[in-house]
Amino acid sequence: MAPSTKPGRSFTPLDGAALAAVVLAAVGVLWSPKLSGAVAKATGGLRPVTVTVDVRGVPSADPMALLKAAESEGKVAIVIRNEPHGSVKIRKIVPLERRLTILTPNGTFVSAADPNQKTFGTFDGRFVLEGEGRRSAGGVVFGNQSIKIGAPVELEGSNYRFNGTVTDLSMEGS
Repeated sequence: MAPSTKPGRSFTPLDGAALAAVVLAAVGVLWSPKLSGAVAKATGGLRPVTVTVDVRGVPSADPMALLKAAESEGKVAIVIRNEPHGSVKIRKIVPLERRLTILTPNGTFVSAADPNQKTFGTFDGRFVLEGEGRRSAGGVVFGNQSIKIGAPVELEGSNYRFNGTVTDLSMEGS
């Protein structure tokens, strides 16, 4: 390649590609979910959200000790559609009791607590979680993910990982 005889530097296609890469990186930073969450928080777009997640049938040697350990942590990491959201506060955990319903020969139903639940320890609980989210056209955006009743979520603590289902969702002021 022959040296240029011009005193200034000329603009080459390689310079154009570098400029396009810088512009695309800047656009990516401005549209990133974390930054949009920070902007929503700064503008008051985020409001308190209460999410209820039911966890059913998790084998456990001592379900009550597991429940107490989860309550004592006070927070849980939540994953929505395989996307980590971060930690949210546990407001309370309600133990759920399994029930058996039997149809008697005379046509009535009888319901009783499942006696096998004590023998075959399973953890059944309702996690009531508090976090921040915003209202969108598609529902509530919680952790940069749209979340609705029936959505599968994963809850993770220091010594457990549960798969659960969202059973209730409420936003303050709506």
